[in-house]
Amino acid sequence: MSRIGNRKIIVPSGVTVTNENHLVSVKGPKGELSLELKGGIELTQEENTLVVTRPNDEKETKAMHGTTNANIHNMIVGVTEGFSKGLEIIGVGYRFNVKGNTLVINAGYSHPVELSIPTGLKVELVSNTEITVSGIDKVLVGKFAAEIRSVREPEPYKGKGIRYKDEYIRRKEGKKAA
Repeated sequence: MSRIGNRKIIVPSGVTVTNENHLVSVKGPKGELSLELKGGIELTQEENTLVVTRPNDEKETKAMHGTTNANIHNMIVGVTEGFSKGLEIIGVGYRFNVKGNTLVINAGYSHPVELSIPTGLKVELVSNTEITVSGIDKVLVGKFAAEIRSVREPEPYKGKGIRYKDEYIRRKEGKKAA
């Protein structure tokens, strides 16, 4: 029995949820998101609560039950509060720079790496070694933050590279001189 799928979703004031032809749209103060319901999953709305139900107990349907509930909950949180992910870069000469709609990363390569910022996301420069990626879509924020991190993943010996703000990198001891 899915605990996540059976969870009731409370819709805060200022947010409207519409379900037409298996397409759920959530509108809030920060924007609008939509999701297509798959696998026969149904969404019912009673005043300010949403209930996600499944038609049968097949494996794929059970999997989509909890996933759909979590995705709708993330959409509601996104249009009210938004999501953000902090990244920091560690290394001599390593830095971030935002030029218009492009993020420029100097990470020890012979050339600066340029990434175009997707629409719907905002990249704020906290300092030249720290940035914050924010937006209303949790998947898009996490995907772009992971793309930035993959430019130079943190290495365990000196700790150089790009890491999330709350990430802990386990350090290793290097070779010892004989």
